[in-house]
Amino acid sequence: MGFERPLLGEPYLLTPGPLTTSLATKQAMLRDWGSWDADFRALTAELRRRLLAMIGDVDGAFECVPMQGSGTFCVEAMLGTLVPRQGKVLVLANGAYGLRAAQTLRALGRAHTVIDKGDYLPPRGEEVGAALDADPAITHVLAIHCETSSGILNPVEEIAQATYARGRKLLIDSMSAFGAVPTDLRTLRYEAIVSSANKCIEGVPGFGFVLVRRSELEAAKGNSHSLSLDLHDQWTVMEKTGQWRFTPPTHVVAAFIEALHQHAAEGGVAGRGARYANNRDVLVAGMRAAGFETLLDERWLSPIIVTFFCPADPNFSFPAFYELMKEKGFLIYPGKLTAVESFRVGCIGHLDADVMRAVVAAATRSLAEMKVASAAPAPHVLGERAKLVA
Repeated sequence: MGFERPLLGEPYLLTPGPLTTSLATKQAMLRDWGSWDADFRALTAELRRRLLAMIGDVDGAFECVPMQGSGTFCVEAMLGTLVPRQGKVLVLANGAYGLRAAQTLRALGRAHTVIDKGDYLPPRGEEVGAALDADPAITHVLAIHCETSSGILNPVEEIAQATYARGRKLLIDSMSAFGAVPTDLRTLRYEAIVSSANKCIEGVPGFGFVLVRRSELEAAKGNSHSLSLDLHDQWTVMEKTGQWRFTPPTHVVAAFIEALHQHAAEGGVAGRGARYANNRDVLVAGMRAAGFETLLDERWLSPIIVTFFCPADPNFSFPAFYELMKEKGFLIYPGKLTAVESFRVGCIGHLDADVMRAVVAAATRSLAEMKVASAAPAPHVLGERAKLVA
C-alpha cells in the first residue's frame, strides 16, 4: 500500500490518535448519509460484524456496541454499564489513563481500589492475584492495554490469567492498541474490550466501540447511571432497528468502513502491527543514535507511541522544539509523566519507516537550531529509571 503525504502541506500527526489518515479515508467523508436510511444501517451492521471478526468471536458469544463520542465516553459507558452499582473494581494504573479510569469510577460512585505502578513499570499478574486474594469484594479488574502516557504495553495475558483463576472479570481499555496488538478471544479472555475509531484502525474521531460478552450485556440492564452512555440500551435498540439511538456520526462511520477495508488489505492485526513495530524500531534506533533516551526499558516498548526524556541541555525548551518540529511537518506530543520532563512520538497512522527516518532527521536539525549540544537527559533521570526497572 502507498503512503502518500498529507494533503495541502498538512503535518504528519505523530500522536496516538487523532492520527494521519489516508486520502481514501478522507474521501469517504464526502457523501452525506441519512441516519435512518437502509444504506447507513448497512454500514453500521458491517462495522459491527468486522470488529467482532477481529477478535475471533467464532462462537458468537460477543456483541459490538458502537457509541458516539470520544474514547473516554466509551470507557465510562463500559464501566457504568457493566460494573453493578454494588460492584468493586481493581484499577491497574501506570499512567494517566489508568488514573482517569479511577476518576471515572469515583464520579460513577463505584467502589474501586488502585494498583499504581508509576510511569516506568507494568502491573504484573502476581500483583493482581495478591490484590484479589486480599479483597474478595473486588468483582472486576480494569487493565489498560497500552498506556499511552508512557508507551508501556501492559501484559494483559498474565493479568487475565490471574483474574480468572480467582473467579473475577476482566475489562480492557485497548484504546490505542486494538487493531495492531492481538486481542483474540482464543488466547486472551475478557468480558469487554473498548477502543476508538481514530486509533489503530486509522479512522477519524467521532465514535468508539465496546466488544462485550452478550451474557454481560444481558445482565447489565438498569446498571447505567446515564441515558446517553447506557451500553445495554444502545445494544437493544441496534438489535431491534439497526439504528443508533441518537444522531450517529455518519461521515465518521463511512470513513471507518473504508479504514477497515484498508486494515484488512494490509493483513489485519498482524500486518498493521508489523508496520507499527517497524516504525517504532526505526524511530527508536534513530533517536538513540542522535543522543535521545527512551523512558522505557526495551521489553516494555509498545509499537504505538514512544516516550523520550527531554534533553538536560539548558538550551532545550520543549515548546520551542515542538514549533521547530511543526515547521518541518511533524506534530509530536508533549509528555504526560508525573516525575520527569518528556515528549512522545507516535508510531501509528498512515505512515511508514521512511516517515520515521524523516522525523529523526527533523529532530536532529531542530536541536542544532536550538544550539542544544547533547540530547542526553540528566544523569539522575537515567539512574532513577535503572533503579526502578532493576
